[in-house]
Amino acid sequence: MKHVIFGGDGFVGRHLAARLVADGEEVVVADIAKSGLAHYAECRHIHTDVTDPAAIAAVPIAPDDMVYNLSAKMLSPLQVRAKRHEFFFPVNYDGTKNIIEAMDRAGANRLVHFTTDMIYGHTVVFPMTEEHPVAPLGEYGLSKWRTEELAHDWRERGMKISLFRPRLIIGPGRLGILEKLFKLIDANLPVPMIGSGKNPYQFISVFDCAEAARLSWKAGVPNEAYNLGSLNPPPVRKLLGDLIRHAGSRSILIPTPGWAVKKTLDLLDALNRPLMDPEQYLIADENCVLDVTKGKLQLGWVPQYRDEDMLIAAYSEYHAKKGGAEGVSTFAQAAE
Repeated sequence: MKHVIFGGDGFVGRHLAARLVADGEEVVVADIAKSGLAHYAECRHIHTDVTDPAAIAAVPIAPDDMVYNLSAKMLSPLQVRAKRHEFFFPVNYDGTKNIIEAMDRAGANRLVHFTTDMIYGHTVVFPMTEEHPVAPLGEYGLSKWRTEELAHDWRERGMKISLFRPRLIIGPGRLGILEKLFKLIDANLPVPMIGSGKNPYQFISVFDCAEAARLSWKAGVPNEAYNLGSLNPPPVRKLLGDLIRHAGSRSILIPTPGWAVKKTLDLLDALNRPLMDPEQYLIADENCVLDVTKGKLQLGWVPQYRDEDMLIAAYSEYHAKKGGAEGVSTFAQAAE
């Protein structure tokens, strides 16, 4: 048996691949990119565009292989409204369909697939369990929900597919929207919050995500969906306030009327001048906290990283890269 990781050179995939290689497993990374990662000395890389069925057909998948789909288009870089469908769906939906169909032809029936908590949309029940109503607010969440519907269909045909729904994944190598925050703090400028900042904000570590995928394999790939998020996330005001104090910045937090900010951002989005994706700002002042009990009970998965530590580590990495260092992080890499 080998582990085939589509998107294995990406954010979560590279940490999963490194962990499996360290455990002595045979690993094949199928990705359109190849970075200078140390574990490639012990695993195979195959250049693969998941939107191309012929490219996926060239990936050697055997009936007893374990397959992971971590390939995805994310909310960064920011897209204007008219281009969102064509940006997200070819990789997120068509790519997933291509992978599953290739698995079926090869006789492989075990898949770990990452989607997103953004399939839920607005908070209806707090905290949000895996049974929370599904109502995506944009093309990204919708593209991911369509892949879950696809997974349900293939489960009925005999496949075993574990689905993971992470909150905002944070860790070495990805800053995304956080870079804008860090620039404000470094410049001692005010940091506006959407709403009062009393609502919690939840991250999930890239290392915890990789470990969840590994534990799903160990558990026999249950036909279930699992939320991935940190434990006990703090209010936005505390999370950002702690970071400002850590940075020694004179920035102050500015609460705003959430409804007014959202209307303004809606207008800018309609004018093709988006500052944030609607799937980000429409829920920014809501209690969007994932309940992760199911993963603990069924997989033995418990997140190891606190939101406060993850944000400060990301800020430290941002500064290290500004100084010319690459791949620097203050994360204790327990999941590797």
